[in-house]
Amino acid sequence: MIEKLACKLGRNDEVPNIELAESLCKSEDTAGICEIVEGLKGKDKAIASDCIKVLYEIGARKPSLISEYADDFLSLLSSRNNRLVWGGMTALAAIVELVPDTIYREIDAILSAFNGGGAITIDNGITVLSKLCVADKTYEDHLLPLLLEHLRKCEPKDMARHAERMSVCINKENIGEFLDVLDARKDQLPSPQSERIRKLENKLSKLS
Repeated sequence: MIEKLACKLGRNDEVPNIELAESLCKSEDTAGICEIVEGLKGKDKAIASDCIKVLYEIGARKPSLISEYADDFLSLLSSRNNRLVWGGMTALAAIVELVPDTIYREIDAILSAFNGGGAITIDNGITVLSKLCVADKTYEDHLLPLLLEHLRKCEPKDMARHAERMSVCINKENIGEFLDVLDARKDQLPSPQSERIRKLENKLSKLS
């Protein structure tokens, strides 16, 4: 499978990697997927980058095919290669609903990557943390305050996007605090962000 990666084909685009992901999903080739996971662990950065792309594209289509590799994705969060960090978090966001306990066991690593990450790591980190809240009330008690604090402090340009991702864990019990955070920041938001927040509030209004 490695020979089908974009870098091995002399390509600078992601089309071969996406096509490989689609093929592996269609055939449910577990041996091929295992080979791609092994490609994450070598010293060749181009191969590792292409491999994580293939894996999170599989996750977007058939997350069950990569859920057993949660530990491999978690190990990427401490990588010096930022491509692998945000790729790993993207893969975790795809599978968190299937293996929440496995992922929560490494919550410190997730929070460290989230707090120090770039935009894609943060976005997918919010998805991971929010879906962990849905999976277990104990996880919610730990993580929801952290998510709300992030929402209080994030850049105004990011707030609507982050709130939308977070909304998956909002329920009748916690919606009041969530809406309070949104309301407190409305005056800081540019018009497009305000409109997205308004639509989100309308969508959630049936909970309250």
